[in-house]
Amino acid sequence: MRLFLDANVLFNAARNREGRAASLFHLAERGFCALVASPHAVEEARRNLELKHPGLVTPLDRLVGALSMGRESSADGAAWARAHLLPPQDAPILGAAAEARADLLVTGDRTHFGHLYGKTLRGVGIVTPAEALARVLAGPRPCGS
Repeated sequence: MRLFLDANVLFNAARNREGRAASLFHLAERGFCALVASPHAVEEARRNLELKHPGLVTPLDRLVGALSMGRESSADGAAWARAHLLPPQDAPILGAAAEARADLLVTGDRTHFGHLYGKTLRGVGIVTPAEALARVLAGPRPCGS
């Protein structure tokens, strides 16, 4: 299962090594899922960490090294995402997730993505970190488990 991580998931994984967001990285490390993010998501997470928790930029960099870097959303992908009532700063996240052929877009941003939770758009399910964990754990086990 391919999970596209929003900036707030990256931020929370760097901030709390025992939280749900960090658990996704632990599961990916064990072969349960693959993690993807866009440069847009990574830079937003980095910018927010530098403002709120500057000492956590290094843990973020380690996490980024453990995921695949997708491409930025195309202009068409961002326009499609804006049509789903996303603000300009968040539309590139959904566009990039769809273009990366992610199974799930994992976001804790209830303000902007909450109306899309539980929906599947262009093959991408929009879920919270808790829902992503549940789906990954319910899925097939990695080889050798």
